[in-house]
Amino acid sequence: MIRLMQNLVRFQVIAVILMSGLLLGGCIPAKAQTSGPAAASMQESTNSLIYHGIFPGGKTGEEDDITIADVTSYERTVGKKVAWVYFSNNWYSDRKFPLATATWIRRHGAIPFIRLMLLDSWRKPRTNRDYSLDSIAAGKFDKDLKAWARAARDFKTPLLVEYGTEVNGHWFPWNGQHNGGRRGPEMFKQAYRHIIDVMKKQGANNIRWVFHMDVDDNPRESWNRFENYYPGHNYIDWLGFSAYGAATPMADEWPSFRKLVDPIYPRLADLAMGKPIVVLEFGVTNGHPKMDQAQWAEAALTDITSGRWPGIVGFSWWNEAWENDNNPAHNTNMRVQDNPKLAAVFKRLVCGNPKVTDRLPF
Repeated sequence: MIRLMQNLVRFQVIAVILMSGLLLGGCIPAKAQTSGPAAASMQESTNSLIYHGIFPGGKTGEEDDITIADVTSYERTVGKKVAWVYFSNNWYSDRKFPLATATWIRRHGAIPFIRLMLLDSWRKPRTNRDYSLDSIAAGKFDKDLKAWARAARDFKTPLLVEYGTEVNGHWFPWNGQHNGGRRGPEMFKQAYRHIIDVMKKQGANNIRWVFHMDVDDNPRESWNRFENYYPGHNYIDWLGFSAYGAATPMADEWPSFRKLVDPIYPRLADLAMGKPIVVLEFGVTNGHPKMDQAQWAEAALTDITSGRWPGIVGFSWWNEAWENDNNPAHNTNMRVQDNPKLAAVFKRLVCGNPKVTDRLPF
């Protein structure tokens, strides 16, 4: 009877602790996966860490107007801080290094992850008459790139920077479809290498350079395979990709994250040859009639953190909402804060997982 009472008291104490954690925003312990291919891989990668970043969303859709409130709102919901904060530096607005945004991100304890967006405008279809690949490679913007690099150098602390977001996708002007087709990948490599060479000559050695592709080679031509755009191991530090489920409630397709990543991971791993691979963007909307947002995210996070793809060392959710037309039911909403079921998944698999960390090794 005494032992029974002791066990009862112990159970009550544990229950109080767990409930306190829920009420105060603490972590829910992660559930261990005990079957399937991901479980086998998990045993092989128990010593590896998974880095946790975020694109925190904005108001205009131009991805350069993020705020500290966006970041802290996400972190409070998830229950864990982020290692990096992802945002765009749009050259149609300003060619200067984004010092103000980078500074508040650093003060928050995270690393600024800057998308170097040499774009004429944000309108679609995007064309780059001003910031063409040939113009970049020929040095037309070296004065601006050198100034940007000196500001990045003087920032002193680490930065993550990418040029050519989702380069194998036709929706951006650096894709080969807009640059002579088969000639495009080589033109892109020359432009990106030139940017990095200019920056390094200015002493901006605190930058880690990222190559960012999409899971879908679009157009689906042999010359447009993402491997053809890769600037090379001497230039790139991280490789990463975007992988989205249904982006709107009206989407005709709602692929699982696993279905998106499994086909391209062997190609990416062969290209990386040991360099870190990161899920730079992933997400899915709430409100789709044929799929559940929380279930999609749970499957994705389980695969990422369990070691199904052992080269993947980090992820950042695309935490944004936007209007698609005048019908509110058609709005896209990927914000973790706006779906309690989705928030519970992140609480359990991100906050509750000791492998998921907010500290990068530099």
